[in-house]
Amino acid sequence: MMDKTFDPAHVERRISALWEEAGAFRAGRPDRAEAETFTIVIPPPNVTGSLHMGHALNNTLQDILCRFERMRGRDVLWQPGTDHAGIATQMVVERQLAERQQPGRRELGREKFLEEVWRWKEESGGAIVAQLKRLGASCDWSRERFTMDEGLSKAVVKVFVQLYRDGLIYKDKRLVNWDPKLLTAISDLEVVQKEEKGSLWHFKYPVVDDAGKETGEYIVVATTRPETMLGDTAVAVHPDDERYTHLVGKKVRLPLVGRLIPIIADTYSDPEKGTGAVKITPAHDFNDFEVGKRHNLPLINVLDAEANIQLQGNLSFLDGVNWQTSDLNAAIDALDGKSREAARKIVVEMMEERGLLDNIEPTQHAVPHGDRSGVVLEPRLTDQWYVDAKVLAQPALAAVRDGKTKFIPENWSKTYFQWLDNIQPWCISRQLWWGHQIPAWYGEDGTIFVAEGEQDAAAEARAHYGRDDVALTRDEDVLDTWFSSALWPFSTLGWPDETPELKRYYPTNALVTGFDIIFFWIARMMMMGLHFMDDVPFHDVYIHALVRDEKGAKMSKSKGNVIDPLGLIDEYGADALRFTLAAMAAQGRDIKLSTQRVEGYRNFATKLWNAARFAEINGCVGNVAFDPRTARVTLNQWIIGEAAKAIGEVTTAIQAYRFNDAANAAYRFVWNIFCDWYLELAKPLLQSADEVAKAETQATTAFILDQVVKLLHPFMPFITEELWANARRETVLALAQWPSLEGLSFPDAEAEIGFVVELISEIRSVRSEMNVPAGAQVPLVLVGADPAARSRAETWTDVLKRLARLSDISFATEAPAQAAQMISRGTLAALPLAGIIDFAAEKIRLAKEIEKLHAEAKKIEAKLGNADFVARAPEEVVEENRERLVEAQSRAEKLAAALQRLG
Repeated sequence: MMDKTFDPAHVERRISALWEEAGAFRAGRPDRAEAETFTIVIPPPNVTGSLHMGHALNNTLQDILCRFERMRGRDVLWQPGTDHAGIATQMVVERQLAERQQPGRRELGREKFLEEVWRWKEESGGAIVAQLKRLGASCDWSRERFTMDEGLSKAVVKVFVQLYRDGLIYKDKRLVNWDPKLLTAISDLEVVQKEEKGSLWHFKYPVVDDAGKETGEYIVVATTRPETMLGDTAVAVHPDDERYTHLVGKKVRLPLVGRLIPIIADTYSDPEKGTGAVKITPAHDFNDFEVGKRHNLPLINVLDAEANIQLQGNLSFLDGVNWQTSDLNAAIDALDGKSREAARKIVVEMMEERGLLDNIEPTQHAVPHGDRSGVVLEPRLTDQWYVDAKVLAQPALAAVRDGKTKFIPENWSKTYFQWLDNIQPWCISRQLWWGHQIPAWYGEDGTIFVAEGEQDAAAEARAHYGRDDVALTRDEDVLDTWFSSALWPFSTLGWPDETPELKRYYPTNALVTGFDIIFFWIARMMMMGLHFMDDVPFHDVYIHALVRDEKGAKMSKSKGNVIDPLGLIDEYGADALRFTLAAMAAQGRDIKLSTQRVEGYRNFATKLWNAARFAEINGCVGNVAFDPRTARVTLNQWIIGEAAKAIGEVTTAIQAYRFNDAANAAYRFVWNIFCDWYLELAKPLLQSADEVAKAETQATTAFILDQVVKLLHPFMPFITEELWANARRETVLALAQWPSLEGLSFPDAEAEIGFVVELISEIRSVRSEMNVPAGAQVPLVLVGADPAARSRAETWTDVLKRLARLSDISFATEAPAQAAQMISRGTLAALPLAGIIDFAAEKIRLAKEIEKLHAEAKKIEAKLGNADFVARAPEEVVEENRERLVEAQSRAEKLAAALQRLG
């Protein structure tokens, strides 16, 4: 006997153990050796991570695909694993050492520190794996990988060495995002732009003649970074800006420094912005760096690794300075060694003292911060390792343009093309200790030897130098975490070894991920997959949207609106959370998540459980010999036909990555059609003295319940597996066959039951809209009904009366006076309401309500038609107004139809 209620906390752990014991998620099952494969690689979460709502959505959608394809008989590999997360993990361990008052990283040294990291990883890392299992993720956990595994590390070294030998990896001095606290380059994805209030300082730079003498003319430049002026190497103006045409080609003397720098013409300068003249500091600004390359400007770095001013002994800074015409010594004394913030104030004061501060204006601008350290980042000129991404990007672009890989929704391919068409060299080195150490060694004269191991590098060095006693020093840097992640689809399958798994499961079928890593991960997997495997890593890329709070605001700790998925699982169960996310995962639309929605789908799970208990109580036991095609009872034929339609809809929607359509089709069938209508209409048959009809209805109910649990399994795996187990099946539901009732339809049954269902629904709707008292029994008149409609109404009279609260059903050629009219399946139906409602008062009420809704809609339309409002208002406020407009218009339409019914 089933428990009275479904207790997720009690069931989920037991069902997880059941799947584990059955090896339900293992790829390569002997019984599927000849089956078609379906492969997905999990976007590897950081080993330091904890399950957040983005993970919950991403892995729910992947799991739906995997469970669906597994039930369709395919050999499914959902490859799990975690990322070593260089910066994040190193910070966690360093923080832990500090809390324990143990020696820090530098004191420990590299080898001892890495031992501490590995110890932490084994003891505390990977908690997110257990959390993903709580969500119900059906990965092949026996194949779990880690980006620092021996096998994956071997792949990383192989790729680096090969790309270096192909001329696609090289060392260069370029600008990078530099974190002055962590003392490493970081990727663009780790940069957080924060809007901050600041100042725009306008400085006067004196123009000089050919002899270097000041002419008395000044050119005014504006900057938010006064301290970087020490590294200026030009002033740029727009070539079409007539104000400065006469100055192009001349020079200015850089205040405080005395260096003569040219005035150049470049379209980077915006004549409409500030004074139209901009200072160019190629070593401290990404845009200026590009301008510098175009005009062959020198690169002068005036900040050290910790973002302090560095002037003494700085040869690039001192080069070209005329000591006799500058107060350079004063500048060096005042600024050298100062922090950038302190230097900023000093520079402004010195410029003001010299009468070179034109004016100061307040401004608000985006300032880049490190997402881990929280400090302001610096564009810093350093020697780093780079991948020639431009070359690798060409096959990756062609693969998407040729349709070998497609994006869903398709519009994301434009983002992909935009990024890859404008791709820059990829900086792959990081100044960290935790990660894949770069396989490069340096000779005494700086010659680089790249090899798969130190012995190979030493052999190359001996051959190069022509002697045996060669001392080599290994590069201390590690590789960008995205480098190893880019190999994930094939390194996890054993590459560079030619493994059976690599041959069977590569390329993968689909990738499910967020839009924010299209460039950082997807594009790089495409580049690496095509270069090393000569094939795309995946055929479909499904890009899901963001999960926001119920008002549409982005979740953040600072706003206090973060919803914890584990908390929701504890309160409502994993199935409820999963179904909520799936039902709201419309392509290209962010999810507005509220606990009320999760609670609503928990109620859906309860409804399903109660339906199964009802079936059990009424003797509805599965019968393997039952053939749905032999059903003779009209109601049973109808539900079988409806099940066939629902299965078709859900199947088609999942295949098209329309997860919300699939979930909602399943929901409508289970709640509205099966529970609300079929079980309600089947009650008399289940209590009938007609044993044949009763037995068929019992068998049909059990059969449909089987289809329901199969249909819902990809979305709600725990409750469905429990219901399946309650029926004492020989195999787990996760390995059962996906339902298929293709071609099964009973048109006559659909016409009859559909008429009854639609008529009752229309009557209920009219009663609600017309304010008919709930307890009032009203008559129904079918006007001009054809023989078929008349026969259906007579057959189902008792049901119609009971469910629509009718006092009587009659037939007429004309509609009676003061009756609300509706059409159901082509038949005019009338509810005479004289004496039950006040027609005149009801007309007035409806008209007023419609007028009020029209006024509200007009007000909202005006607001949304205001471009300034749409541009300035928070995104969630604009979206809320759009929803309110649709709601008001829809409600007005319904009430207008109700008013029309009153005649």
